[in-house]
Amino acid sequence: MSETNENGAIGSRGGGDYDFDLVVLGAGPGGYTAAFRAADLGLKVALVERYPSLGGVCLNVGCIPSKALLHAAAVIDEAAAMADHGVVFPAPDIDIDKLRGWKEKIVGQLTGGLASMAKRRGVTVIQGDGAFKTDHEMHVEMAAADTDQENRTVSFALAIIAAGSQAFKLPGLPWDDPRVMDSTDALELNDVPARLLVIGGGIIGLEMASVYRGLGSEVTVVELTDQLMPGTDSDLVRPLQKRISTQYTGIYVNTKVTSVIPGNDALEVGFEGSKVPENTTYDRVLVSVGRTPNGLKIGAEAAGVEVTESGFIPVDRQMRTNVPHIFAIGDIIGQPMLAHKATHEAKIAAEVCAGLKSAFDARVIPSVAYTDPEIAWAGLTQTQAKDQGIDYKIGKFPWAASGRAMGLGRTEGSTKLLFDPVTKRLLGAGIVGPHAGDLIAECVLAIEMGCEAEDISLSIHPHPTLSETIAMSAEVFEGTITDLYIPRRK
Repeated sequence: MSETNENGAIGSRGGGDYDFDLVVLGAGPGGYTAAFRAADLGLKVALVERYPSLGGVCLNVGCIPSKALLHAAAVIDEAAAMADHGVVFPAPDIDIDKLRGWKEKIVGQLTGGLASMAKRRGVTVIQGDGAFKTDHEMHVEMAAADTDQENRTVSFALAIIAAGSQAFKLPGLPWDDPRVMDSTDALELNDVPARLLVIGGGIIGLEMASVYRGLGSEVTVVELTDQLMPGTDSDLVRPLQKRISTQYTGIYVNTKVTSVIPGNDALEVGFEGSKVPENTTYDRVLVSVGRTPNGLKIGAEAAGVEVTESGFIPVDRQMRTNVPHIFAIGDIIGQPMLAHKATHEAKIAAEVCAGLKSAFDARVIPSVAYTDPEIAWAGLTQTQAKDQGIDYKIGKFPWAASGRAMGLGRTEGSTKLLFDPVTKRLLGAGIVGPHAGDLIAECVLAIEMGCEAEDISLSIHPHPTLSETIAMSAEVFEGTITDLYIPRRK
């Protein structure tokens, strides 16, 4: 076994008396990425995961299954929309068990692949609930039903905390009633309720609303703040709200849920606000009001690791906590709580553990709402620019002028780029429309590379595509656009 040097990395000298060079707590996208990268760099690694399958919330009960179901809902919507263009399909016959099975098959294939890669890399997977015993020991409590395994304590030279977050349980609600769901419950897809109330108009709540509306539920959304997807530029949210307002039973902002009372046939919900839903009974209620980090649930104090009152663990640019040989990544270190952020942090932590010079240096982290239409943004937003007094100029191209968007029958979208008015460099981007989540990657690269408007506009984009709206937005900023008529600037 190797021992750690004064910087917390595995050194070249032998003689350390630990079971593992590195223990990673949590096997979500961040955790398994850290474990695999560290193993590839030659460390002896253990990966501790409380659930039976690797992949964490994202793969098992989050990103992956939700996107599969969102695809199903999108296909149903697209088929129905073609009736306006002369192609009429019969109403869908939904086999809920088969749909659930398809979702679970996708998850199974991915989790099985992770298990195989862990084995091939020589990563020891320990299933159980891990918590620090000391700063070099972790106690793993096996599941009560797991009679083949015994509780164990493993020692380590280094540790990476990737314990993630969990859905926030809004207090005062009857959580013992299975009709009250969080996002994990909703993805189990036990049935399609006739009437569904979604509490919380953020990304997760709106994504699940899309799924259930597509499958046939009458959906009502209530949001405590004054707009859906709080914090997102309002012009990006507007096309989404306009579209779903014709599909949902109701969308209510500035509205608070005051009570949920279980009845024999339905849940009776109380509301407070200037305008509240007329209907107050629902077959199911989905609560999606954010996530909380798990920093207070891992025995961090036993290792001397600093944790905030809200459960976050502060780290430096190398993902190191206040304890030099213990690192943390992902949701547990702060916003944004995104899988693609966690995987980048994971590689940095693993590389530092192996003695490499690595640090987190991303200029931007993209965000995507997989609603219909999708909303994606990266870098500086208009809201942030105004709040922080940052000077900017906009180049915006409406998809109503895009031939590709017209062919898709989806002209409600737009592409917006924010530029520094002096240097002409791209500061931020926002896109709303189908495939916005795929399109935003070009903008991320442009910001990372320090591209100027001309770099984007002079890069030849294929036609007709949605991607060319990015180049055209840059042309709008430059004043060289020919696909729109914009009066000449003085």
